[in-house]
Amino acid sequence: MNDYISGKTIVITGAGGGFGRLVAQKAAARGALVTCGDVNAAAAKETVAGIIAAGGRAQALAADVRILDDLKRLVAASVHEYGSIDVMLNNAGVMPLAFVADHALAYDAWMRCIDINMKGVFNGMIAAHDAMMSQGRGHFVNISSIYGNFPVVGAAIYGATKAAVNFMSEAVRMEARGKIKVTTIKPTGVPSTGLGGSVVNHAAAVGIVGNNMEQFTAMIKGLQDGSLPPHSRDPESISHMPLEPESIADAVLLAIDQPWGVSVSDMTVRASADCFVL
Repeated sequence: MNDYISGKTIVITGAGGGFGRLVAQKAAARGALVTCGDVNAAAAKETVAGIIAAGGRAQALAADVRILDDLKRLVAASVHEYGSIDVMLNNAGVMPLAFVADHALAYDAWMRCIDINMKGVFNGMIAAHDAMMSQGRGHFVNISSIYGNFPVVGAAIYGATKAAVNFMSEAVRMEARGKIKVTTIKPTGVPSTGLGGSVVNHAAAVGIVGNNMEQFTAMIKGLQDGSLPPHSRDPESISHMPLEPESIADAVLLAIDQPWGVSVSDMTVRASADCFVL
């Protein structure tokens, strides 16, 4: 089989942890040349240190996706160090789930969510656009969510930002066709990424699990206290419930691991027995 990852230059936002760190590690292990950006510079450097220790090539820069110039510096660093930017992975995001009635507690988190999830993704595409067009080819990979599929209670702002990612991705795909590929990755819930730490009101998850809320709550409790049956944690099992971060990272790599003339434009990744209704 052909390998379309080795030698590719990949810029990743939010590379200090979660999906971003996993993709950086997995891509570098397959010979990609990685530029890791994160608002937490120390976390990005930790990602890079691990990659270099494993024999890969990577560099780290502090980058706040809300600031266009920061992302332009990420792109410039890739071009300077490796000669190009083949892939821009717009991964950084937060998930401040909350009901509208929670506005007194959630408002600031919602505004930050809009800036990171929506503005940050567009900034990433803008930052890489000219370099990719000049090269004659490139690839945007944007992390969205099933929350962007349909409005549900408890996710008015988060869901709107992910719907915006879907909308922007498709618009850019049509405009840049033949020069820049665009992939939208839509994960379901992945409890162990740390994204849940930005949730304002955990009861707001009811919007995306509906009548499965009791089962979902039991699953989360089982993850926390270690009582979840092994088959539910096993990706080889059809009853796999809590999707592992590695599965999303592998989906990102699958989208990248294509010849330039083939674009995986839209992908939803879920555990086969998950509780989500979208």
